Amino acid sequence: MNAVSRKVLVSGVSGPIGAALLPSLTAAGYEITRLVRDGSAGLRWNPAQPLDPAAVSGFDVVIHLAGEPIVGRWTDAKKAAIRDSRVLGTRHITEALVQAAKPPKVLISASAIGYYGDRSDELLREESSPGSGFLAEVCRESEAAAEIAARAGIRAVPMRIGLVLSPAGGALKKMLTPFRMGVGGRIGSGRQWWSWVHVQDIVGAVHHIMSTNSLRGPVNTISPNPVTNAEFTKVLGAVLSRPVILPMPAFAARLAFGELANQLLLASQRVEPAKLLASGYKFQYPDLTLSLRQILKRQGTSD
Repeated sequence: MNAVSRKVLVSGVSGPIGAALLPSLTAAGYEITRLVRDGSAGLRWNPAQPLDPAAVSGFDVVIHLAGEPIVGRWTDAKKAAIRDSRVLGTRHITEALVQAAKPPKVLISASAIGYYGDRSDELLREESSPGSGFLAEVCRESEAAAEIAARAGIRAVPMRIGLVLSPAGGALKKMLTPFRMGVGGRIGSGRQWWSWVHVQDIVGAVHHIMSTNSLRGPVNTISPNPVTNAEFTKVLGAVLSRPVILPMPAFAARLAFGELANQLLLASQRVEPAKLLASGYKFQYPDLTLSLRQILKRQGTSD
């Protein structure tokens, strides 16, 4: 980005990624407009409805993070909300951007490593084929919606994000209660790969993408050091100074979480951030133990 490119439109500002990203954009001197669903300060929108092209004209960068949380039992209504918020929301934004009098130079949108499906020990890079299942379908469709902008000459970059480590919520927050009680443990066999990323590295990757013109198309936004579920739970227990002795069998995970268990908790995705590394991005938090200690404000001490 050049020195005069300072106007940024951001959706999903209330989520863990948005909460970490906005202060960094402000500190870097960007003029931020929030794309919001409620009546709070910002540009109001409904992801299920078309967006006025005039309202999104004149921004240098658009960062689209909004989407229905995927955690929770996947009822038909929940799945429809997940798909519509991500696919329709992205499509309505891109259609408005390509019709705007002054479209942005860059569109950065949130996708997920769910794109790859359940892939065992296969090492997955951006060029790897898509997988199967509901999450893979949603990711493919949302990235196809972002491609509308790319075809119009906007540098479109869907970020394929994995397990986000953040103090502001997300999957990690839901894991902490049982682990702090000493009843946490691996899920299923524990051999499935969990690809994780510190939220500050998502923030860093956004800034890197904004300033790196060679990055376009999907970018795996994930730590270069994925771990198995068994290793993840072992490290989390050690950081919390709690035992990790009560595994959750696969059947119990399926009973508790339904379809989500197979596609999120039990699925194996060993993902490499090939494009980020090749383009020179330096991860701030490549180590899981140090990442969890930083997030949980612990330095190896016990309660």
